[in-house]
Amino acid sequence: MLRVLLLIVAVLLIIISLLQGGKSEGLSAFTGTGDLGLFQNIKERGPEKVISNVTMALGILLFVITIIIRIVE
Repeated sequence: MLRVLLLIVAVLLIIISLLQGGKSEGLSAFTGTGDLGLFQNIKERGPEKVISNVTMALGILLFVITIIIRIVE
């Protein structure tokens, strides 16, 4: 039962992660041109914030379920 739940959470996490918009402008992250903004305070609003929070919650849930499965078995 827990393994099925883990699989569902993993698939949802992949889908939600793919829905997130990129934080950089195209290939500038790879070429070194442009500002990466690694330490900037970027405020998300609306749907971006919801998707970000859901991604974080699913990641934590995936971690917790994995630990529980490891303890139980």
